[in-house]
Amino acid sequence: MELQTFQRATGTSVKLAARWAAPVSLAMSEFGISTPERQAAFLAQIGHESDGFATAQEYASGAAYDTGAKAIALGNTPEADGDGQRYKGRGLIQITGHRNYVLCGMALELDLLEHPELLLEPINAARSAGWYWKNSGCNALADRGDFVGLTRVINGGTNGLADRQSRWKQAKAALGV
Repeated sequence: MELQTFQRATGTSVKLAARWAAPVSLAMSEFGISTPERQAAFLAQIGHESDGFATAQEYASGAAYDTGAKAIALGNTPEADGDGQRYKGRGLIQITGHRNYVLCGMALELDLLEHPELLLEPINAARSAGWYWKNSGCNALADRGDFVGLTRVINGGTNGLADRQSRWKQAKAALGV
């Protein structure tokens, strides 16, 4: 995807588009996000998850993922040992939790358990999003136009749905969908 198309589809500044267009385009190619429908949905979702491509790391500390049921669901230990903070959401789709770091690291051939910060690098942030998208069956949902279903898969609910839908509308217009 060309830089200008990426910028129109995401509404990002020239500076942010220059940082993210190439890595995101490579990830879309690698993970079969190959139609305008899929690309529009992908750009909208990662645009929301990354606060408009401003960050590849969740703003919260990750402490909520350190103990209790949420920690266990993410594959973290139930003890207060810091793994919630260590494996907090990173990458353009916010890979979260020990289990997802293991799976993503294996798929991308990165040692994310020892170096979770690798998901902050643009190419790894984009590839992790592409991996999660493909691994979670998001292409099929995008093909059906099930944007709410996509949001549930990515977010676990419908948090930020209005913003995601606004981004989707913009991306579809830019990509001619």
